[in-house]
Amino acid sequence: MSEDLHPTADPTKMGLGRSIAVLTSGGDAQGMNAAVRATVRVGLYTGAKVYFVHEGYQGLVDGGDHIRPATWESVSMMLQLGGTVIGSARCKDFRNREGRMKAAGNLVKLGITNLCVIGGDGSLTGANQFRTEWSGLLSDLVKAGKITEKEAKTSSHLNIVGMVGSIDNDFCGTDMTIGTDSALHRIIEVVDAITTTAQSHQRTFILEVMGRHCGYLALVTALSCGADWVFIPEMPPNEDWENHLCRRLADQRARGSRLNVIIVAEGAVSRDGMPITSDQIKKASHFFQCQCSKVLIQVAQTTGHTNIIAGFIFPQLVTDRLGFDTRITVLGHVQRGGTPSAFDRILGSRMGVEAVMALLEANPDTPACVVSLSGNQAVRLPLMECVQVTKDVTAAMAEGRFEDAIKLRGKSFENNWNTYKLLAHINPPDVKSNINVAIMNIGAPCAGMNAAVRSAVRMGIIQGHSMLAVHDGFDGLAHGQVEPITWTSVTGWTGKGGSMLGTKRTLPGKLLEEISQNIAKFNIHALVIIGGFEAFVGGLELVQAREKYEELCIPMVVIPATVSNNVPGSDFSIGADTALNTITATCDRIKQSAAGTKRRVFIVETMGGYCGYLATMAGLAAGADAAYIYEEKFSIKDLEVNVDHLLQKMKTTVKRGLILRNENSNANYTTDFIFNLYSEEGKGVFDCRKNVLGHMQQGGTPTPFDRNFGTKMGAKTVLWLTEKLKECYRHGRIFANTPDSACVLGMRKRSLHFQPLSELKEETDLEHRIPKTQWWLKIRPIMKILAKYDIKLDTSEHTDMEHVTQKRSHLGK
Repeated sequence: MSEDLHPTADPTKMGLGRSIAVLTSGGDAQGMNAAVRATVRVGLYTGAKVYFVHEGYQGLVDGGDHIRPATWESVSMMLQLGGTVIGSARCKDFRNREGRMKAAGNLVKLGITNLCVIGGDGSLTGANQFRTEWSGLLSDLVKAGKITEKEAKTSSHLNIVGMVGSIDNDFCGTDMTIGTDSALHRIIEVVDAITTTAQSHQRTFILEVMGRHCGYLALVTALSCGADWVFIPEMPPNEDWENHLCRRLADQRARGSRLNVIIVAEGAVSRDGMPITSDQIKKASHFFQCQCSKVLIQVAQTTGHTNIIAGFIFPQLVTDRLGFDTRITVLGHVQRGGTPSAFDRILGSRMGVEAVMALLEANPDTPACVVSLSGNQAVRLPLMECVQVTKDVTAAMAEGRFEDAIKLRGKSFENNWNTYKLLAHINPPDVKSNINVAIMNIGAPCAGMNAAVRSAVRMGIIQGHSMLAVHDGFDGLAHGQVEPITWTSVTGWTGKGGSMLGTKRTLPGKLLEEISQNIAKFNIHALVIIGGFEAFVGGLELVQAREKYEELCIPMVVIPATVSNNVPGSDFSIGADTALNTITATCDRIKQSAAGTKRRVFIVETMGGYCGYLATMAGLAAGADAAYIYEEKFSIKDLEVNVDHLLQKMKTTVKRGLILRNENSNANYTTDFIFNLYSEEGKGVFDCRKNVLGHMQQGGTPTPFDRNFGTKMGAKTVLWLTEKLKECYRHGRIFANTPDSACVLGMRKRSLHFQPLSELKEETDLEHRIPKTQWWLKIRPIMKILAKYDIKLDTSEHTDMEHVTQKRSHLGK
């Protein structure tokens, strides 16, 4: 970030005399509407005129009613809709110069010199070509008498900003494209449904997902559901993959698994470039059933599972026993459908804001840029650099440079692939490490905890460690509720909500004697603590007690897992995304109810303790009129302003209101108080209802993000502990008492970091159980601007244009 050259510029006047057009092109993606809504509203906020271009580039070429002025109210109730309400179309006309000339003429006549394009790499490449040719197109239009010299001079330069809308996540330069997270939601819903029937019949399911040139959806799905195998175009299987897959499936059944799941990207290919289809895999599975039978006998004899050998007396019984009754499910366009996830709504909204700022700050020398996501930050990248790297991936795959293709996709993709390989394809070593690693859950349960446990357990076993499960948190550790946990013990845990180990809020301070004794009794060498703020404080108490209890001088890691997202040292906690989607889905239903009854305002109370993350982000995702939080103090005057805002809103066509309140935002201005105040002040204009969402926010199955995040956090934790144990091995025993031997693993801006608990204590408001600095507070103004509040957007800081290579070098996850 750097200082603006004009820090005193009024953002509400940046767009005066300017016109912005927004279009969606190519395949539709959930979240596009959020981006369109934000572009329109922020454009209007800056004083600019904003136009919809209906039906993508075709509408740009055809002009007329396809290019219409956008109003504040015209983008109302768009957030929760999938697809794109302004339409998208493949356009042959725009591919030739004559078509682009027509498009340029239509824009010039309306005085539009700023174009925001939401689409894939093809759509964005077309936009850049349009920009490059702009001067020549205008000259031709003047010669043809279609526009005047004055019009050409007024519109002498075209600014282009792109936002990537693609469910495939196939555009290099951004961690996530708009629509990808929602597509993963659709896929995981199907996988969860299939899993139950597959277990019932001991079947093998082959699930084909979209991804013609990119395996991101397939890869993250495989990680999120613990699939037995994944086929992606970036890394084709080895030539003997049939035998390897056969052994893999047989091994899983020998370990007690009742089902097999194979994920296939539609663009999966073999090493020689030939397509690998779901039907081929199914035929292959039938072809090598007999081979698998032989392998299974070998595995059974090796592992001691001799009870299954009896099944080989009859071939048909073998099939039934193995569950090689193979079924194919091709998801197709269902992945594009449905309501966008909370993540995609927030992503689209943030990108829309950044896109408008980029357009209005651009000058003739500014290259066309694309607004991208890096960690939790919106960044601007040169459009054609991103397009080139995307093409480089395709070239690498075509030339058989598959390792390069994985790397070119970026660190996030590469780490997903490496984590998948470790958890799915590497057999445990024959030689054990003689290390015991204990895993526990602390605090309130949340979705994704079990994914982290499963990942940590399996990664530990792969490293040769013995893994121990501690039930019921520090209480369980104090009372000896410790037992071995095996590879098969955690089968299927990725998709389960809550805490399978059991969890309590008890802190270790009063149980240190018993905890120390049991650490010695069970010979625990390292500790993984998965939980919320209690896990952080509990870890601190263990570190502080090291001087008195030598048994506590072992490496330990806290993995943040709480719906409140209030653990110091991490921008995100496992479980927060699931809770956020639960709140957003509930708000959608509430808004639908309010839209039907008219003139109704809903007050909704969210969880979070003193942390306003859930209220703020749900407010942005659901289109709330206000979100009251502890971190941003408010008075009775602020409440009056909000009531007046709603009174004015009821005079428009949008006759409904949504107010969110964090449960501990203010001790006096309670949910009941706010409800009563709004009810009284709104008499005769609107009526009020209130909802306290409660513990439903902690329940449910984890979202794809929480499954994937938990899986990567668990794996990374155990790998770090393995190295730390080597450092701390002295005189024949483990002794760890340095600050960096007890850490929180957290995401900070663009990467995962291990940070000492003792250092994070200084960054923490222990009384209110929140970090002193929270990144998401900076995006609260966006929510207010999108709700049409007259506030100032801080433009003293803005996003610098980065380069793809520079950005990718920082993308460590």
